[in-house]
Amino acid sequence: MKIPRSAPLCAVLLVLLAACGTVAESATNVGVGPNPSLPAPQKSLVPTVRVAKAVGWPAGVRPSAAAGFQVRAFASGLDHPRWLYVLPNGDVLVAETNAPPKPEDGKGIRGAAMKLLMKRAGAGVASANRITLLRDANGDGVAEVRSVFLEGLNSPFGMALVGNELYIANSDAIVKVPYVTGQTHITGTPVKVTDLPAGPINHHWTKNIIASADGSKLYATVGSNSNVGENGLPAEEGRAAIWEVDRATGAKRLFATGLRNPNGMAWEPESKVLWTVANERDELGNDLVPDYLTSVKDGAFYGWPWSYYGKNVDVRMVPVNVDMVSKAIPPDYGLGSHVAALGLAFSDGRMPANYASGAFIGEHGSWNRNPRSGYKVVFVPFAGGKPASEPIDFLVGFLNDKGEAYGRPVGVALDSKGALLVADDVGNVVWRVASVRPAGTAAAPAPMPAPATATAPAPGTSAPAR
Repeated sequence: MKIPRSAPLCAVLLVLLAACGTVAESATNVGVGPNPSLPAPQKSLVPTVRVAKAVGWPAGVRPSAAAGFQVRAFASGLDHPRWLYVLPNGDVLVAETNAPPKPEDGKGIRGAAMKLLMKRAGAGVASANRITLLRDANGDGVAEVRSVFLEGLNSPFGMALVGNELYIANSDAIVKVPYVTGQTHITGTPVKVTDLPAGPINHHWTKNIIASADGSKLYATVGSNSNVGENGLPAEEGRAAIWEVDRATGAKRLFATGLRNPNGMAWEPESKVLWTVANERDELGNDLVPDYLTSVKDGAFYGWPWSYYGKNVDVRMVPVNVDMVSKAIPPDYGLGSHVAALGLAFSDGRMPANYASGAFIGEHGSWNRNPRSGYKVVFVPFAGGKPASEPIDFLVGFLNDKGEAYGRPVGVALDSKGALLVADDVGNVVWRVASVRPAGTAAAPAPMPAPATATAPAPGTSAPAR
């Protein structure tokens, strides 16, 4: 490999990092299931780096859905849409957002190289810091109404409506605004409910929230401030956790800990138990550590940073904290390594029978695996309130045959008619995946075709940020 002597150091590092690392030799379903078999850790001086370059969707191309479903662009031309929330009247809120300033994150040569890699992946634009309202006024599956609903926020992500108050999780706090059914714009100043761990590192900045069934509590996700504690344990205070917040007073307590980077949360319909998806640690090899889907037990510790998947010790944490490792419990279900599971939505009876019970998961896609993993939406069937079989590819085609990213799925949500909405933060699109069969009839999974040719106007072809 010949590199020009005049090339900037960070660019040289980018080339070197992208060219290094091992190649996975395992089956594609390694790390998947309720008790996945885990390989031995693989350590290397230079981590595997295989970032899909963000190129945006070509005109006339869209992702492909499972048999019996059709895909349309519900809204396109958005600015880095990451998260979705469906209001009771059917309006859809989308958080157009990206990372806040993080002056202490990623310092040094390695940090600079990683920032270049993230920019390549579509993560280099400033945050719009707003929530946009989308409304399908005529019921044709495309939003005709688009309005700036709330702006001037601080990297907003999760949203939850309780009564006539809308709660938003900024990167540093939960805030609330009054809401009236049907309104398309809010002018009031958000009121802070409680602070959330943030600061000048704020490595995993996305904060999601969900309300309890009775509305008295909010649950908030807070990711870790590092991969595996390399910024020091004081920087991890209150992080890698799900907090329980009293909605009336803002008082909060740690509900579950040791979750490196939880994002999507949802109440499982049958058991009424809280579930989440979490991103596990990197740089232990192509097949470690599996990201996962798990029920969230009050008071439970899930291992980070001391151990993974229960009591598997991470030897990078020296000395070993025996007491914490002994407390660690394994998650319920492995999704495969480095898939970057972010979005989570449980299905219901409005879907065809084969998809009526289970979890839809938006997998944003790997950077630390060769070959790449994720970059799709999967469906995990449930029975008796628990995962019942391996994930089914539900929406694919986000990568082209060169390994470039047309888009990357993030948040997922069921709309008022039972179709799945998918926020695509590289393609700048919210996709709508609707069944072409009556609810309750079977739609057997089938192999995915190549990305389909769109019949609707194509979304923009720019490649905005992660």
